[in-house]
Amino acid sequence: MTLASRSAGRLIAVVGPSGVGKDSVMAGLQSVMPSLYLVRRVITRAPNLGGEDYNAVSVSQFEAMAKDGAFAVYWCAHGLHYGIPITVKYQLGKGTDCLVNFSRKALGQATGVFQRLVVLNITAKPETIADRLTARARETEGEISNRLARADKALPTGLNVINLANDGPLHQTIARGAALLQPVSL
Repeated sequence: MTLASRSAGRLIAVVGPSGVGKDSVMAGLQSVMPSLYLVRRVITRAPNLGGEDYNAVSVSQFEAMAKDGAFAVYWCAHGLHYGIPITVKYQLGKGTDCLVNFSRKALGQATGVFQRLVVLNITAKPETIADRLTARARETEGEISNRLARADKALPTGLNVINLANDGPLHQTIARGAALLQPVSL
């Protein structure tokens, strides 16, 4: 089978408010669905801060990369720059489903870039999110309040969205997510 005759993989954009458990769910999904390619974002954040595995760069490095076409999609949020490496298109072209931590505000841009975009919208109750944000100790009380105020931000219309609640045990969330993401036969 040639590359051109294969079906393109899905870009599974994982979205949800900060503290909803995106990184934990993504790691769990990748462990039970090893054929998923976990995309490493490029972020203007100091290295080794925990959470997701990412490539840390300076703002000037990021800007140069964006200018050189290194990103399929990029955006700014919470004072940081985030980029999805253009190399994800190679994986998608091979028919590989790719899982990536995404921004709700960048979904509109993604619809013009990715042929088979699926949005995995992870949700949780406000008290669950507040507890998780407090436990990770990266934000002040005011920053946590601001994040909670944006937690129920609506997604753009017209997207292929799968909703996944993450309030209970993580293994149950992962099992439900894996069942929802099973490839559809053509």
